[in-house]
Amino acid sequence: MLGCENAWIAAGALAAAIKNEGSIKVTDSQIDEVLNRTRKQAIGGYCGLTGVCGIAPAIGACFSVILGAACPKDRETAVTMKVVGRIVNAIAAETGPCCCKNFVRTSLFEAVGLVEQYLNVNLPLPDGTIVCCHAARHPHGCRMEKCAYYKDHTTGVSKEFDPGASNGGEISMFSEYDRFHSSIYSQEGVLGRKTKHLIALAASLAAGCEP
Repeated sequence: MLGCENAWIAAGALAAAIKNEGSIKVTDSQIDEVLNRTRKQAIGGYCGLTGVCGIAPAIGACFSVILGAACPKDRETAVTMKVVGRIVNAIAAETGPCCCKNFVRTSLFEAVGLVEQYLNVNLPLPDGTIVCCHAARHPHGCRMEKCAYYKDHTTGVSKEFDPGASNGGEISMFSEYDRFHSSIYSQEGVLGRKTKHLIALAASLAAGCEP
């Protein structure tokens, strides 16, 4: 639910989508540069310390690399800064508590319009409503109804959910895990929630998983 890998997802998804659309040339080396720049700016905890979620500069890196923005340049640099400002505003409307899954989706939706406006590239939007099935996994508590991607786990229906949409299968796929996750993390018990998360992190690192 939280983590700087979400900035990498946003940057890689947007850069690859622009490349695959084909209207403008985007090379693999440019995508590598976008990810390298994202790595330098998406640092854990900086969203709270500096007020800038790492996903915003990740989207900005896409525009900066593609436009060739640099200090001596005019429009390219201005556009990149305007893009980052728009992404920050979009994310700010979805805080309380923060949820990187929400931020990625919100930022990419906002970026589609910015790509069309500034790069003249039309990217497709997904069909149907995106429904999040991970509410029980949020370490700080899900925003629930305040989030556009939330579904009520008691009814299995979100405020915009279409049961006939292709994402309906995702609900059943994760429902068992959600129940298991809730039973582990919802009760404080002898060990606190934070301690349980740290144990899970330690176990994943010991197993060779990337955090």
